[in-house]
Amino acid sequence: MSLFSKENGEVFMGPLNLNNPVTVQVLGICSALAVTSQLKPAIVMGLSVTVITAFSNVIISLIRKTIPNRIRIIVQLVVVAALVTIVSNILKAYVYDVSVQLSVYVGLIITNCILMGRLEAFAMQNGPWESFLDGIGNGLGYALILVIIGLVRELLGFGSILGFQIIPECAYMENGGLYINNGMMTMPAMALILLACVIWAHRAYNKDLD
Repeated sequence: MSLFSKENGEVFMGPLNLNNPVTVQVLGICSALAVTSQLKPAIVMGLSVTVITAFSNVIISLIRKTIPNRIRIIVQLVVVAALVTIVSNILKAYVYDVSVQLSVYVGLIITNCILMGRLEAFAMQNGPWESFLDGIGNGLGYALILVIIGLVRELLGFGSILGFQIIPECAYMENGGLYINNGMMTMPAMALILLACVIWAHRAYNKDLD
């Protein structure tokens, strides 16, 4: 099979839309609610999950025929835990402020339903290249939803994007304007409402999903 065949294209593109792990499968929503109050941690979390999912898929695919069936979940967890530790240390070394914001949620990637689901459902049955594409696709599909929610929450909750002030100071009520930041956007409950809206919009656009 060609590296860039139609089948491989569907493996990569499916999770970005028609088989999105968050909006269709409703997986991994805990971190989507917890780390999206601002855009930067949402991006970092999304990229971290993408990298870990892609490389754990490849590793498990390479060794899948040598893993005894009775301990396959344990092996998968060990591989994921090793990658999570590496990513966590890289974040602490290069983006320490974001790693503090993400707190325990980087470590909890080990139990992310999306990641474990792809290892069990795809990497254990397919080759390394297909598994890599599947991991990248699902990771980016997950990251896309985090970015959308993080963008809306930071813009309406803080008036900024990536820390840069977007809504001018003169627009705020204390400066004679009419605008005031929506404090509810910084709360996890609003993340749940926004996620529900994204799921509704996605399913309304892709009516064939029903």
